[in-house]
Amino acid sequence: MDQLLLNIHPVPKKTMGNFVVGKNSECLSSIENLISFNDHFFMYIWGESGSGKSHLASALRSKNVNVIEDVEKLDNDQQIKLFNLFNESKRLHKKLVITGNDAPNKMNLRPDLASRLSWELVYQIKLLTDNEKKVALESYAAQKGMSLDKKIISYCMANLKRDLHSLILTLDALDEWSLKAKRPVTIPLLIQLLKK
Repeated sequence: MDQLLLNIHPVPKKTMGNFVVGKNSECLSSIENLISFNDHFFMYIWGESGSGKSHLASALRSKNVNVIEDVEKLDNDQQIKLFNLFNESKRLHKKLVITGNDAPNKMNLRPDLASRLSWELVYQIKLLTDNEKKVALESYAAQKGMSLDKKIISYCMANLKRDLHSLILTLDALDEWSLKAKRPVTIPLLIQLLKK
């Protein structure tokens, strides 16, 4: 029964179309060119947690682009493998996107790898403003088929962690709980959920 309830409002797939662009239009344009054309084979994308790197990685994978996430977490052997993958991708002109939490030369990576990651297109994903996050949450709720009053989003923005990932997890939990409890999504229901 729980699974049936959860399937009523499935989590929307992460696509290029439902990524909230904010101040990242140049980066998004370059990603779309990478997907559609063969001008470039490689792109490095970096930004703070919650900036949307995982969303873009998922969208790119669905377009058959090879994506390696969180380069800063790779140990020395994994960095060597990535260096070799970069060279192979360049030789075969296979598309490759790598993400990290900072610019290539600021993460204590192997110098040869940091150099490679800086060769082609490098973009910093900028965090969304609070208003852009509200738009993103409204869009996410609509894609899920959630009936959501804008006051609930305002309450979340004023009282919870404001990174988009945490806010989306909160909406998912609220949606799930309202379905299980057979109660509409309201601020009192959200407050009750947060006290659990």
